[in-house]
Amino acid sequence: MTDVISKDLKTMLRNLKLSRMLDTLPERFIAARQSKMPHQDFLLLVLSDEVSRRQSNAVRMRAERGALDPTMQLEAWDETANVTYNRELLAELATLRFIEAHHNVTIVGEVGVGKTFIAHALGHIACRRGISTLAVRADRMLKTLKHARLDNSYDAELRKLIAPDLLIIDDFALDALDADESRDAFEILTERYRTGATVVTSNRGPDEWHALFADPLRAQAAIDRFTSCSFDLVIQGESYRQRQKPRFRPKDAGGEKTRPTNGRRATISTEDDA
Repeated sequence: MTDVISKDLKTMLRNLKLSRMLDTLPERFIAARQSKMPHQDFLLLVLSDEVSRRQSNAVRMRAERGALDPTMQLEAWDETANVTYNRELLAELATLRFIEAHHNVTIVGEVGVGKTFIAHALGHIACRRGISTLAVRADRMLKTLKHARLDNSYDAELRKLIAPDLLIIDDFALDALDADESRDAFEILTERYRTGATVVTSNRGPDEWHALFADPLRAQAAIDRFTSCSFDLVIQGESYRQRQKPRFRPKDAGGEKTRPTNGRRATISTEDDA
């Protein structure tokens, strides 16, 4: 027997902006009838569905606004990758206690070892916890600020970088910084000091950043503030990106294409601590 949802009920749900309930309501009717569910329990069940949907949508929108790569989540991290890092430190970072304490994270490693992946994965966990997050690539960030000086939008653009609870700066210190870029990097790192958490990925360690700033004094002041409250996660090994390459699978003896197999996935908990 299929429960028919009346036109009046559909109209009422849409007026209350609850039309997504219609997606699961028929099966909930069936479950309620079969289990002889009390009316109050049924109401709680369908409202719980709606709350879950809204929470999922909020997390997705938060991640989209934060420019996070949807594929880079800890659940998808391949533990069989030939890279080494401090797993206990990563597990601690996944609790996000560093954000609550306004501490920073430096993720250092060679090209392709998974620095960006882990940085964005931490960002996704933050979005699930309702924490404002923004991910930017260092060169684009500095270029945007440089253009902002020309149209008098510099203060607004700078505020966008200072405001989030978690700022992820990817590929920092790839190239030498000119005077304006050095000043911008100084402003961002010092303004966020003890007021927000910043994750920086780089091919170079912080001890190498000084030489890339045009102004040694600004470099010393900014880097000293940043590193004084920063965790250092070093990743070593082969390129992680090579494991994400598409693979051609020839047809097997039965004429069917074999499907690529996935490696084991990370088991680091992303849930709130009890």
